[in-house]
Amino acid sequence: MKRTGIINAPLSGALARLGHTDLVVLADAGLPVPPHVPVVDLAIVYGLPRFTDVLAALLGDLVAEHAWISRESDDWPGGEWVDSRLGFAAERIDHGDLKAMVADCRLAIRTGEDTAYSNVVLRCGVPFAV
Repeated sequence: MKRTGIINAPLSGALARLGHTDLVVLADAGLPVPPHVPVVDLAIVYGLPRFTDVLAALLGDLVAEHAWISRESDDWPGGEWVDSRLGFAAERIDHGDLKAMVADCRLAIRTGEDTAYSNVVLRCGVPFAV
């Protein structure tokens, strides 16, 4: 049994299989995900779990070297919050471009978030100096 970190077995296993430069999308409840992208669906009801809670837990287990969020997320405090959790500024791109990136993701994690544009694509890093 794990002592700390993500205890959701499907999510923990999927994260363990990721490698350097793999893309992962943390998605709100409405983001379309192509059928070929594996999804770990954490959503229970709209609003649960929240995007912010899942991202905080995810960043405790995953090294992110780059991130993309929709420009539209700066219309609410989400963009600044994501930057503060990452420790660097996520690259802002058009929402349509972010949705297109999802097709290249190795994993999608669906939350119950019901706030528009609550999505981030993360590029996995490595936990040691390169």
